[in-house]
Amino acid sequence: MHAGATGCELAFHAAAMLGDWGKREDFERGNVEGTANALRACADAGVRRFVHVGTEAVLLAGRPLVGVDETAPLQPDSPALYSATKARAEQAVLAANRDGFETVVVRPRFVWGAGDTTLLPVILEMVRSGRFAWIGGGRHLTSTTHVDNTVEGLVLGAIRGRPGEVYFVTDGEPVVFRAFVSELLATQDVKAPSRSIPPIVASLLASAGEEAWKRLPLPGRPPLTRLAFWVSGQECTIRIDKARGQLGYAPVRTIADGLAELGRARAPARPAPV
Repeated sequence: MHAGATGCELAFHAAAMLGDWGKREDFERGNVEGTANALRACADAGVRRFVHVGTEAVLLAGRPLVGVDETAPLQPDSPALYSATKARAEQAVLAANRDGFETVVVRPRFVWGAGDTTLLPVILEMVRSGRFAWIGGGRHLTSTTHVDNTVEGLVLGAIRGRPGEVYFVTDGEPVVFRAFVSELLATQDVKAPSRSIPPIVASLLASAGEEAWKRLPLPGRPPLTRLAFWVSGQECTIRIDKARGQLGYAPVRTIADGLAELGRARAPARPAPV
């Protein structure tokens, strides 16, 4: 990592251990230790600015995110390992900021678009296997960030971001979760299912399932996790006033344009586990 950073002025840290379920040591190694290694390597190599790809998940610990901005507190003790470790990674990034080594965090939410190998393929797999259901009808609002808008935010963070600061970037106005996901599926010629479960049932299923899988030698993974419930079953609306004001950020790709491109490209199949 030091060799790769040598001679570079800017570094973008986008690597992370993703997912709503897994081993604690894997999340710790990927998100906490990995970020610390990247910071140390870049600082030692003389990189001037380190731009970290954050996530709204650093704020998730069970409650909906309604009109949140960068002042909302991080949740390093979240019961969701992804949220907790990404929050701790972000703390390390901000703590590393100093003269000669500037750090900036840019947080997109629900990154989507052509070339997606994670989000849409997972949703497609769940729909085709009959495991997908809307939580509470899926009528809640959610913020999204097309990949082009994500990159725009990262580049502006590198150029104009203030050292030691955090910036949310999204597609602009929030959308209805069910309508947006249905449109994503339609780009792949897949009809969204109609099945729905009440939020209280989903919440209990997620909590009980996680406890059972932690205590018992059960194969596979829980049918629903707490993080999956929070992400897909609760409102998540984000303000981007700070990025607009300090970075001059504005979405460069509309949702309509992104959906049209995605339909032309078709989502790639999810890679088989090795």
